Amino acid sequence: MSAEEEENAAELKIGDEFLKAKCLMNCEVALILEHKYEQLQQTSDDPMNQMSQVFEKSLHYVKRFSRYKNPDSVRQVREILSRHQLAEFELCVLGNLCPETVEEAIAMVPSIKNRGRALDDEAIEKMLNDLSLVKQFE
Repeated sequence: MSAEEEENAAELKIGDEFLKAKCLMNCEVALILEHKYEQLQQTSDDPMNQMSQVFEKSLHYVKRFSRYKNPDSVRQVREILSRHQLAEFELCVLGNLCPETVEEAIAMVPSIKNRGRALDDEAIEKMLNDLSLVKQFE
């Protein structure tokens, strides 16, 4: 991104480093941190002594704000969102915030309509319905 070009998430102008980065949804981070916590429990008599305050607060945060708890649901959500050629940033925002309507999705991630591969309203609606089904059967 050139020096004159201003970053703008609505247009997916977020810098090359961020565009190439692998982003994780809160529910994915929760699974990773829970696994690490389980490892600490197995190797220590008191896992709370082994866990930093940052780790503990991060774990509580992602567990609180994770929309999906079941590991299979988490995989399904990423799979559903990945089918639509979303940037990692877009995928994670939609996976974390779980919009219920096309209008909400576009308001949260305007770039899904502004880019060259812009999704039409029907494709967005199908994606949201698929996500809703995963949440229903979790």
